[in-house]
Amino acid sequence: MGSLLHDRTAPRIVEEDGAFRTRMLEIASTLDNVIALGRGDPDFHTPAHVVDAAKQALDDNQHHYTGPTGLPALREAICANLKDEYGLDYSADEIIVTAGVQESIMLCMLGLVHPGDEVLITSPRFTTYDTAVQMCGGTPIPVPTYQKDDFALDVAEIEARITDKTRMFVLVSPNNPTGAVTPPDVIRQIADLAVKHDILIIADEIYAKLIYPPHEHLSLATLPGMKERTITLNGFSKTYAMTGWRVGYMAAPADFVEKLTEPRHTLSINTCTISQFAALAALTGPQDEMEATFAAYAERRAYLMQALSDAGLSYGAPGGAFYIYTNISATGMKAKSFCENLLRETGVMVFPGDMFGEPDSDFIRISYLQPLPLIKEAMGRIKRFINAHKGGRP
Repeated sequence: MGSLLHDRTAPRIVEEDGAFRTRMLEIASTLDNVIALGRGDPDFHTPAHVVDAAKQALDDNQHHYTGPTGLPALREAICANLKDEYGLDYSADEIIVTAGVQESIMLCMLGLVHPGDEVLITSPRFTTYDTAVQMCGGTPIPVPTYQKDDFALDVAEIEARITDKTRMFVLVSPNNPTGAVTPPDVIRQIADLAVKHDILIIADEIYAKLIYPPHEHLSLATLPGMKERTITLNGFSKTYAMTGWRVGYMAAPADFVEKLTEPRHTLSINTCTISQFAALAALTGPQDEMEATFAAYAERRAYLMQALSDAGLSYGAPGGAFYIYTNISATGMKAKSFCENLLRETGVMVFPGDMFGEPDSDFIRISYLQPLPLIKEAMGRIKRFINAHKGGRP
């Protein structure tokens, strides 16, 4: 028996096991010189001109409510950016600015999932989708991807899981935690599949600016007949190092946006007004600092891939984002054991695949969101750890 409130919690609230994450953070708090290669929070600072725009907004007393869908100027800038970067054709009345993509995800599920619906989700996956689907009475259905394919989607795996209960498919490309980019030809096959089975698509493109050659990104909603059945999600956290500012957005047909405006108002009224002015400056201001950031990510990625191979670890080659989903089965350890003991013994923090919908996982997610010298130091520690425990379980 728990507390009275605990015991009367509504069944839509599914209890998540956060014990392992909590234990890792508690261990880290007792250690010196921890190198965190787990979180998805860029180590770069928000560009100065973006911060200055927020300060100016405060000086100008721009601290009142905006409309629920966001500042008109920001929605116009988002439309221009979507057109210029991805060929997507949206107008301002087809945009809702949200408190990060996280809120967009919840809003989408509130608006579309009926009790008993099934929602197919690229897997391994960002499990916020599972929680949101379950809270709306639906069932998340993982669509597996495999290391042998660099974790790229196989349309046959999607189709094999479509039933008469399937409501939608969640396409996350580039993917978290694998960094996999779904190739344009597969995107086209997914579009055909959606039409064939009359299912909806959520295209989560939060990492779409972080693509490494020769990989290419194709936005699903640019394809014939797809805009009407697709919600495109994107935001500012990853591209502009604005995680704490909490600005994301969803793009969808205007009549659907209109229906979601009041639910969006109910969730949080509007995205932080000052953050919206900062996001506007991010889109309309100079981009050179971000290009330098992307180049740094590419350098770190190249180093880490080689260093992991040198350490005897395999992985799916990431086409985008800033993660490498690494197979540690050669060490004789399972992922949770590997991660906990690596942290205790070396001070390097990485996360197990168990946290991304893969129980008893053989994979860890390494994020390259530290300066290159720290990544090199971390890899030295990881190699020494593996050598000390070869063939066994610490």
